[in-house]
Amino acid sequence: MLDFQRFFSQSAASFTRGPLLIIAGPCVLESDAINLQIGETLREACAAHGLAFVFKASFDKANRSSVTSPRGPGLERGCEMLANLRTRLGVAVTTDIHEPAHAARAAQAVDILQIPAFLARQSDLLAAAAATGRAVNVKKGQFMAPAEMAGAIGKLRESGAKEVMLTERGTFFGYHRLVNDFAGMGDMLEMGVPLCFDATHSTQRPGEGATSGGQPLRAPLLARAAVAAGVDAIFMECHPNPAASLSDRATIQPLAQMPALLRQLAAIRVVVATK
Repeated sequence: MLDFQRFFSQSAASFTRGPLLIIAGPCVLESDAINLQIGETLREACAAHGLAFVFKASFDKANRSSVTSPRGPGLERGCEMLANLRTRLGVAVTTDIHEPAHAARAAQAVDILQIPAFLARQSDLLAAAAATGRAVNVKKGQFMAPAEMAGAIGKLRESGAKEVMLTERGTFFGYHRLVNDFAGMGDMLEMGVPLCFDATHSTQRPGEGATSGGQPLRAPLLARAAVAAGVDAIFMECHPNPAASLSDRATIQPLAQMPALLRQLAAIRVVVATK
């Protein structure tokens, strides 16, 4: 299981601060069989290449493009599933929360609470997450400049959070495109907390019809570039059959391709760490 104390206490002045962390899983909780298949495949691939691993899945996708889109099993059932996965896989687990009332219950089931990008400025949500004592990962809002994430860190620190991470997931460039500002990522790397790069959501094309579009073939390219740039973690969503996934099927990665990509990321990390 991830050594949280080591991961979050590395010196911010260091270009690479320890083992590369992989945060990955389905977008939303799927069936028990699919959740386990994804988790076991990722766990074994990460272990084979010296990568730390956190399983990710959402119990509720509250910001779906359409009201008819699947949202997940909900808070109570979802937390039960996440806690069970944590035990069966023997790995750390993370999920996103959308309301302050979600924080305490979710913290009982997971190791890291994730704040969605659209909610990165919500003070009450950040304070509630910090109050649980769990690690908190805040995704940078698509509408925010990198420097503005210092505000999110400040709110969390003032609310008692000790383990904080930021995630880059793209910035709006016009209406239907996200771009990644690697110079801005450099600014976030200097904020004194670990930086994660979300390779799958960065390929989204929001607002294209009833569901978001995307360029899933570009996610591996972005992940490799981010590791070369010195990020501490990579976030990716994957599924054994992307076309059948309950959420984000336009960007989610095929599970069968993940071991090879993780091998590449591990190799890049080794090169970067020796510079």
